[in-house]
Amino acid sequence: MTQDSAAKFDATRAGEYAQQSRIALAGYDACHELSACMLSAAVGEGKPARVLVVGAGGTAGEIIASATLEPHWSFVAVDPSQPMLELARANVAGAGVANRVETVLGALEDLDASPAFDAAIMIGVLHHLPGDEAKHDILAQIAMRLKPGAPLVVAGNYRAYASQPLLMAAWANRWRMNGAGAEEIQSKMNKILQGAEPPLSENAVFALLSDAGFEDPVRFFSSLFWGAWLARRAQG
Repeated sequence: MTQDSAAKFDATRAGEYAQQSRIALAGYDACHELSACMLSAAVGEGKPARVLVVGAGGTAGEIIASATLEPHWSFVAVDPSQPMLELARANVAGAGVANRVETVLGALEDLDASPAFDAAIMIGVLHHLPGDEAKHDILAQIAMRLKPGAPLVVAGNYRAYASQPLLMAAWANRWRMNGAGAEEIQSKMNKILQGAEPPLSENAVFALLSDAGFEDPVRFFSSLFWGAWLARRAQG
């Protein structure tokens, strides 16, 4: 995530993130849990692994789920938003896994660019990056830090929001279902759309992954505009 993208996640948004994200994404916890299950299946049950977590600020649900499932995994969690990273640190500490998590305030580029990681996770980042170049760059940055054949879980919104009015209406109903009035619903939807630029299709996601050095993507979770995929760093 760029500094411009991270600016949206200020202290106010960080404070409400846990509740709001679970309304915005139906199946929020299931996505994080399945991400851990998919990575474990790809790495191998019970094997030690060093896992890169990109855009790790917030609930740290992907870290906590993975650390609970695989006690021999360690994590390097990177995020450019200080309020969001502080929230993640608090949640990791509350879950009792802080001793296995190194947090880095900054950009992915700040990490050593050697293939030192056995797996990577990036949830909820790609659709906040403007344009294909920024999306490609962050995936390529992840690829160069992964060992050949290592798995990546990437999750986020895809498809142009305006292209799916029925899904948009259903999305708004998530807020109505949770007690929001018309003005609040409009405010929430505007905030979701602010600066967001999802890939235009699943094929566009696959093309971004392929161009960045990943292969064999498979989708394992879907919820309205949201998708989650596992791909592997190419062997070559």
